[in-house]
Amino acid sequence: MTLMLASVADAAEAEIALIEGADILDLKDPAAAPLGALNAAAIRAVVAAVGKRRPVSAVAGNLALPAELAAAAREIAATGVDYVKVGLFPGETDALIDAVKPIAAQTKLIAVLFADQGANLALIPRLSAAGFKGVMLDTAGKDGKRLIDHLDISALQRFLDLAHAAGLSAGLAGSLEAPDIARLLPIGPDLLGFRGALCSGKDRAKTIDAAQVRLIRDLIPRENSAADLGDEFKVDWRLLSARGYAPGRDEAVETDRVFVHDLVLAVSIGAYDFERNKTQRVRFNIDADVRRAGHLAEDMRDVFSYDVIVDTIRLVFSRGHVDLVETVAERVADALLAHPRLVAIKVRVEKLDVIDGSVGIEISRARASQAGKLHQLFADLAAKSSG
Repeated sequence: MTLMLASVADAAEAEIALIEGADILDLKDPAAAPLGALNAAAIRAVVAAVGKRRPVSAVAGNLALPAELAAAAREIAATGVDYVKVGLFPGETDALIDAVKPIAAQTKLIAVLFADQGANLALIPRLSAAGFKGVMLDTAGKDGKRLIDHLDISALQRFLDLAHAAGLSAGLAGSLEAPDIARLLPIGPDLLGFRGALCSGKDRAKTIDAAQVRLIRDLIPRENSAADLGDEFKVDWRLLSARGYAPGRDEAVETDRVFVHDLVLAVSIGAYDFERNKTQRVRFNIDADVRRAGHLAEDMRDVFSYDVIVDTIRLVFSRGHVDLVETVAERVADALLAHPRLVAIKVRVEKLDVIDGSVGIEISRARASQAGKLHQLFADLAAKSSG
């Protein structure tokens, strides 16, 4: 399960986010990006208005001096929030961690690293040892570039893996938009954070809009209640069928075809020893037959994104060398068929540097009629890669 974090500036915005189903409310001043802090009185007012209906976090501010950061974190912890978020800006990060370490015994600390400022992932074990509850990857610059513009899906997966290995919850934020959600859910973040995508006109400086919050909420599978960030969650793609998609039906269905054609990537592949220390060009052609939504597609809730196909291919190679094109094709097909709307898929994988032409394989796979139980996307892929 992945939780939805909504950044709000006051009690009125918090109420909108609550009504529309946000799992966590994050208090910050949107005019002072990236981590502008509200004053203590304003935070207390929101905490009182929320009344424990949802967990509340608050940022400690854009502070790079250890003593100032520690003082701000203590003041915010005293307001009654459930989590205090502290930014680890480039510079004296070790000193910043040491300064707030004593606070971790009294409140739950979440560290924020910045992808556009060279996020130092080597700090993650230190955060765990210092008593932090979790870590988020965000962007400091709010210039229109999204988190995924700075780090590709494989790098984000590595961040999540490192955080989970250290026993920390892990979140992703940074100008995320609705189309990013389908790409990020499969890699297993514990939460996804939003501000601009929730606001009128997608402008983070404006107030949040109920319709925008509802759109984002509908794209993130939800359970009956929000749980503590420290719990282990898995994405359950069955929840994505709530709009009428039911996998495993025997009756004929109408489908649309989503495709990625002529995608060429330099990857590490091949069974020969000489192929293990270099990359070679591989071309991918994927045709996915997707169950129609039954109504006119209006927004990202109604489509299967081709970005998910591209990300799946990249994730196949993110864990290292693969010997066979047959293995690649099967892993891509298996991972994508775990999505509830996919009915059938054709995967063509061609090595381009073997002969003056191409060699490879093309497979066609369909969802088995008895496949009522869906598995987390990429779960089998991860098991095969680590085995």
